[in-house]
Amino acid sequence: MPMKQLIVRPLRHGGYNAVVEAMRLFTDKRTPKTPDEIWLIEHDPVYTLGQAGKLEHILNPGAIPIVKTDRGGQVTYHGPGQLVVYPLFNLRRLELGVRELVTLLEQTVIGLLARYNIHAEAKKEAPGVYVNSAKIAAIGLRIRHGYCYHGLAFNIAMDLSPFLGINPCGFSQLNITQLSDLGGPSDLNVVANAFIEQLQLTLASFKENLSLKKQPARNECNN
Repeated sequence: MPMKQLIVRPLRHGGYNAVVEAMRLFTDKRTPKTPDEIWLIEHDPVYTLGQAGKLEHILNPGAIPIVKTDRGGQVTYHGPGQLVVYPLFNLRRLELGVRELVTLLEQTVIGLLARYNIHAEAKKEAPGVYVNSAKIAAIGLRIRHGYCYHGLAFNIAMDLSPFLGINPCGFSQLNITQLSDLGGPSDLNVVANAFIEQLQLTLASFKENLSLKKQPARNECNN
């Protein structure tokens, strides 16, 4: 996806409900010609419960609000110091399926962490990105009419204690980590810019690999 076809909305603070409503409105009104966008958001503290989420995984919310939402996945926490990336993509135009989009987001974070000499990995059975089995990025998406919204939450420099009030992503023993604790930068603007750069690189490589896979087999028989 050339940069000219992608509108990147600069990092800003945003209340969760207002941002989700704006994403839904954007998705409902867009046409096949609407450029894709990425929204970079830092949310106020909130627990969000996805479509597969169970209230039993919210252990001690305290004063943090709980919002039921239409993304995939279970329960997670958003708050200051976390970079939330919302890719508002036309998947048909990009020729990406849902699993491919998840992989694209995971590989972007993995590539970004590699810039800071941090080894990370994805887990097929539990989408997201992990460093030494501790989760550093969570993914929850919604696809409607071939368009995606919601996205990825990347822990940068935040108070991680609210994660103790839930079973993150439905796992009771899941450890959580963040970029600043691993020796990476703590400035969200720096990381946001690096993320967009890495996304472009990852998507270019991703599309090239997909193109190679779709090439018809050569007929080596000369009859």
